Amino acid sequence: MESHHKHRKDVRDRLSRIEGHVRGIIKMIDEDRTCPDLLIQIAAVRAALSKAGQVILEDHIEACIGDAVASGEVEPHLVELRDALSKFF
Repeated sequence: MESHHKHRKDVRDRLSRIEGHVRGIIKMIDEDRTCPDLLIQIAAVRAALSKAGQVILEDHIEACIGDAVASGEVEPHLVELRDALSKFF
């Protein structure tokens, strides 16, 4: 079944880069890098994760909520989205 989410590959690529970045932070710890250096890199990972979440949210609104509006079954999808957003933020 083909996904109707346009940005899944972009999200996967972002998460792969984040994974590499986290591995880099672990290496920095092993190398006894400074705390400020570590905190800056952790902040970069947080920002990248937030951006990945934003892309997923936009994709969900475009694809899933759009489909729900077209089918007339909006309410259950809005409840699901509200629950996910409360955990995300």
